[in-house]
Amino acid sequence: MKNIILIGMPGAGKSTIGVILAKVLGFSFIDSDILIQEQEGMLLKDIIASKGIDGFRQVENQVNRDIKTDKSVIATGGSIVYCPEAMEHLGNIGVVVYIKLDYETINKRLKDIRKRGVVFREGQTLEHLYDERKTLYEKYAKVIVDGDGLSIEELMAKIVDSVKGYI
Repeated sequence: MKNIILIGMPGAGKSTIGVILAKVLGFSFIDSDILIQEQEGMLLKDIIASKGIDGFRQVENQVNRDIKTDKSVIATGGSIVYCPEAMEHLGNIGVVVYIKLDYETINKRLKDIRKRGVVFREGQTLEHLYDERKTLYEKYAKVIVDGDGLSIEELMAKIVDSVKGYI
């Protein structure tokens, strides 16, 4: 297991932390949302608009399931936990780290969430989404890091410390 896979809500800092973490560890950095956009030739929100939620999740599952890398930090999209096949693969190629933040923190960080390509079902609120996903993040994570109240540097140090036994 030579990869670190970051999971968590949109706004948790997976991509931001991932880039810095990769630099500090001498790893490569992969943002699976960018891989999805490159493969499909459109933004996440446009993929969701054209293929629907289920179609988007099929693409997300396939792209993440097909990642073959070593010594990489992989920042995943917030909805990856709805893709059991991809989560099993990611768990096999690295240590899955859940960046946990409380709902209030996530709500403050996300201004216009729909522009980010976040998958919402009809009538679903951010709080419902948070509650639903929290359980899934905890289920798949090998390591849970509480990021509330931490600076980027503090959170990164906490993650590095937490994954030492895995990489």
